[in-house]
Order: sequence, then C-alpha cells, then structure tokens
Amino acid sequence: MDETPKRFDRIVAILIQLQSKKIVKAQELADRFEVSLRTIYRDIRTLEAAGVPIYSEAGVGYALMEGYRLPPVMFTREEISSFIAAEKLMQKFTDPALGTHYASAMYKLKSVLRSTDKDWLSNIESRVFMQTAEPLFNTNSPNTLAVLFESIAEKKQILLSYKTFDKEETTQRNIEPVGVFHDHNNWYFLGYCHLRSDYRQFRTDRILGIKKTDCDFTIEHDSLETYLNKNETIPTTKVRLLIDKRIVRYLEFERKHHGYVSEKETDGQIEMTFMCRDIQNGFPRWFLMFGDYATILEPESLKIRTLELLEVNRKRLL
Repeated sequence: MDETPKRFDRIVAILIQLQSKKIVKAQELADRFEVSLRTIYRDIRTLEAAGVPIYSEAGVGYALMEGYRLPPVMFTREEISSFIAAEKLMQKFTDPALGTHYASAMYKLKSVLRSTDKDWLSNIESRVFMQTAEPLFNTNSPNTLAVLFESIAEKKQILLSYKTFDKEETTQRNIEPVGVFHDHNNWYFLGYCHLRSDYRQFRTDRILGIKKTDCDFTIEHDSLETYLNKNETIPTTKVRLLIDKRIVRYLEFERKHHGYVSEKETDGQIEMTFMCRDIQNGFPRWFLMFGDYATILEPESLKIRTLELLEVNRKRLL
C-alpha cells in the first residue's frame, strides 16, 4: 500500500500544529498521529529540507522561527461540522463575554470557507440546538470565564465576591486560580484562597463579582489534574441499594456522580453498589429523589441520615 498520501497529510498537519503553539514536543506529535518518534524526526527533517525554518532544543521540543506563517488552510467538511457543535456549545455553556469572543473568532473562520461550504454549514447550524438545565453563571458576573482565563495565563490574582452554599454569606477573597473544569452540569474553578490559606473549589453560578488584580501569584502551583486527583484519596463508604427495575434507567446519568461501582439483578430488582464520598449530605439527598422505589441495604448510617432529613421535611410541612 502506498503510504505517500498519508505521510503528506501528516507532514502538513505537523506544520499546522507547529503554527498553533509556541513549542511542540516530538512525543506529543507521535501520540497524536500514532507513529514512532523516529517517524516524527524524519518528517521534521522533510519540512526543514523544504525550507520551513524550524529550530529544536533537546528535551524541550520544536518551534517555528518567529514571524514564519503560511496562508490559511482550507477545512474539510468534517472539520466544518465540528465548528457547528463547538459554536452551539459556546453559546450555551460559557459566559456572555467569552461567547462574544468566540463568535468573533467564528466569523473569521467562516470567512475563509468556500461559498459551497458556507451554504452547507448554514443548512446544518440552523438545525442544531443546545439546551442547559439551569443557569451556569450569575447575571452579575457575565465575564467569569474570560477573567479566569486571563488570570491563569498572566499569573495575576483575582478579587472574588462569592456566595457560599452552606452559610448563605458573601465573602471577598483574593484567589490565585489554578484551573477551570466542568462537572455535575456546572462550571468550577480551583484556586489558592488567601482568605483560607488553602486551595478551594468555587462554583461559577455563586460568583457575584470577579476582577483581575495587579497582584502576581505568590505560589508556583501544580497542574489542575494534580489537585483534582488528590480528591480521589478522600475516604469512601460502601453503599448498597435495592432498586425497582422500572426506574433504574432514569438513574444512569446521575449515579456516576455518586460513586457508582456495579449492579446485579436480585429477585426482579436491581442491587446497586456505590463507593460514596458524601454519606451525610450528597448521597442521602439524591436517594430521597427516588427513595419510594428503593431500599437501603447498607450502611446503617445512611438509613439514619435519611430518616433525619425526612423528619426535618415532615416538621416543615406541618
């Protein structure tokens, strides 16, 4: 089989990737194209032989000489399709400020498309719709993600006005953001809080105000993954539930957020096992949503906590 067309496409893609970042590691390229490092070294030499000014630094990676750029490349229709999904997601799942910046970038992307591809794109994008279950950002803070991204990139602290969930109070904090992530249908960011002198997690819909300051970071932070992985070491409690088969399918999405491990059929019902991190609040409150169709097999502490919550509700209804 002739590998020439495939290699040509890969070399062009390598050149595009070199234009997209300041430094690109050989291993990063090898992983992306699923080839050996030797193949990447050979492709880089081919680009150099063609006159592309690439410089390399041992142990760091490859980079293009400053100022070298190629004219815009044409996109395939598969790539154009990905723009539609990305644009719809940005419209619904980011704050207004970042959404405006992305819309501007999309106009520039669409400007280089052929007329036939523009028509093709227009026919699809009007038939794709994204819907959110609840607001992801407070209306008083329409630029949350944009400010966080700037803060992380420039290593400048932010001043945060934040409403806590448990105490329902608003605090002012100086934060050094480490990273932003989406989980449980909400946006969060993790950062070092100077008020608490520790790392804390913040939910974007509880942010009442945010602005970047001129204060530099005081700490060299690890990657976001490092801090999130530390949460994996939080002690867990084994939970077993016996659930009516008729409603199991309605729990498939939410259960993964509560430590779902496995399930098996027992006497016409489904026995589910979880390794739960929040046996006092998160899990029992979730259980009450379908508790009339389920039985707690273990632990006893979950039964007690669920009864406590039911008693609070009973008194409120009297």
